[in-house]
Amino acid sequence: MAETTMKKTLSLTGVTVNAMALIAPGAFLWITYQIQASNNGGDTDMWTGIVAALIVAFLTAVAFSEMARRYPEAGAGGSYYFAEKAFLDKEKASHQRFARIAKFLTGWAAHLFYWVYPGVMVAMMATLITYIFSQFNVNLPVPMQIGIAVIFSILVGFIAVRGISGSTNVAIIINIIQLVSLVGFSILAIMFRIENPLHATQWLHPAASSILIPHSLGAMLFQSTIAILILVGFESSTSLAGEAINPKKDIPRGVILSLIIQGLFAYLLEYFAANYAISEKLVYVGADGTKLTGIAAAAASGAPIGDLTRLIGDAMLGGNGFALMIIIAITVALAVLGTTLAAMNTAVRVSFAMAQDKEMPGLMGVLHEKHATPHMGVWMLVIVSAIIGSVGVLNVTALTGVTLASNIGTFVLYALICGLTFVTFIGRTEFHSVKHAIIPIIGFLGNVGLLAGVVVIGLSTPGVSSDATKMALWITGGWTVVSVAYLVWNSKKHGRYIIPPVTALNK
Repeated sequence: MAETTMKKTLSLTGVTVNAMALIAPGAFLWITYQIQASNNGGDTDMWTGIVAALIVAFLTAVAFSEMARRYPEAGAGGSYYFAEKAFLDKEKASHQRFARIAKFLTGWAAHLFYWVYPGVMVAMMATLITYIFSQFNVNLPVPMQIGIAVIFSILVGFIAVRGISGSTNVAIIINIIQLVSLVGFSILAIMFRIENPLHATQWLHPAASSILIPHSLGAMLFQSTIAILILVGFESSTSLAGEAINPKKDIPRGVILSLIIQGLFAYLLEYFAANYAISEKLVYVGADGTKLTGIAAAAASGAPIGDLTRLIGDAMLGGNGFALMIIIAITVALAVLGTTLAAMNTAVRVSFAMAQDKEMPGLMGVLHEKHATPHMGVWMLVIVSAIIGSVGVLNVTALTGVTLASNIGTFVLYALICGLTFVTFIGRTEFHSVKHAIIPIIGFLGNVGLLAGVVVIGLSTPGVSSDATKMALWITGGWTVVSVAYLVWNSKKHGRYIIPPVTALNK
């Protein structure tokens, strides 16, 4: 029987839209706005925080694209493969000996990022569905929200098992719908502010320039540590090299294109529009009758953009705000499906590569005979995502905590790839001082800086930020202990050095 292998079906379009699906345009404005509004600086520095995160993301994207161009044969390994080759390709054994520990660190960070991220999306989908039901005066209890999270995880798992081609078709449709809806919402939100049909007097930002100018360095940096969640995904295309028709050419381009379309265009536009339209007319009434307005209402609501959409639609579309809100909510739900699917596809492919390398249990490296997908990894991730999603629906602190845990993995992974880009190209004839030194070094410092921001600023800010940061650190610490323990056990089992002596490599 012939060995089952992954199928090469992805063109540049397929590579790009799968990465775009992970950073779905429009969806994250809806599903993360409450987190951003309820944390440090949410009232003034949300947009500038996204800009800061976007700068770091572009620096990192250049590093990923250069590594993908250098190693088109990476297959499903992506960043994990890059980390090993950065040292194995060195001439000196004293450098080669660090190959395994480098790929372990990269694989650990990739799993903290990719295996928590789908669970965050599952929680956000359950929260979205709960909000939609509440608009029909049906309040879903927590057990039912957990049930939704579990069912959604299983649904995504069934789609993921069937292969990347089906996922690509879903991603194309979802991205088109989301881009159209976000442009429409942004235009309405800006016109709502300009025409001011409700005669609002207490705007979140007194002028457009207030949105574009940072008000507090600390607030901007902490906002950027949350905002990275809406930008990650550009690098996910590097794990699709095994299914790309022309990986050397299309993977690097897909990395940059997805970030330009999603981050530079989509999110800067819609976050500007949303913040421009927030005023005291946005109202949230709590279960105890407490009335909140403006950004405080956004921080308390399960879907503040839904509330804002309804307010704008009623004022600008002849009282049809409810219908507009439901339509946009449906497009967001579709986008969350695509995002979760893309995240799951990426996660299990990194695990597959590590299993093939005997750095993870062999079960993760089993491919489906018909669909050629790592189906056992998919179902394991379905279970993990259902658990994380069930925790995330409990409250905004829990959701922020798992989000920050995923973001910590993101910053560590991105910092490692930036550093490894310099290691890979230094001393080679194709070394370019800007692309292979200046950009990755600045990117490394930027990611480390944002990682420090998660911890230092988060812990020093009372309330949701502090509690969520502590939760994220516990998750990170727990995963670190498990990873190191497995590395030690696996090394002893196979008689392998973690960092071999030079003498062992020269034999």
